[in-house]
Amino acid sequence: MASISFFEEDIKFSFKGKRTTRSWIKNAIANEGKSEGEINIIFCSDEYLYKLNMGYLHHNTYTDIISFDFSEEKGVISGDIYISVDRARDNAKKFKQLLKNELSRLIIHGTLHLCGYKDKSQKDKALMTQKEDYYLSLHP
Repeated sequence: MASISFFEEDIKFSFKGKRTTRSWIKNAIANEGKSEGEINIIFCSDEYLYKLNMGYLHHNTYTDIISFDFSEEKGVISGDIYISVDRARDNAKKFKQLLKNELSRLIIHGTLHLCGYKDKSQKDKALMTQKEDYYLSLHP
């Protein structure tokens, strides 16, 4: 069953605009030629995400987002997108953005990862940033 759900893990956080964000994500996925499966967006703390980063990816660093792709059917994307609200707040201040805008950037970044985009090489990162900017321009 296709769904986009929002959760909090180890923090109290209320994400506003779930309905419009769901619609925006669905449109981005469709635009990428994919279908929506089950997607969970989980807001958490820096420490929670750090532990996931160490435990699953063996990266000894803090990060703002981790995506886990659970897609089983070709063309249908499913997965978990973990977002550190602490890191998003810091980045919003650093880049002089509203928290809502920074969270939207992270949500679409994670969605693009689930669609198959990478960001390890310069070329891949440039394409990912271009896609992020495009979809952010369409966010209501």
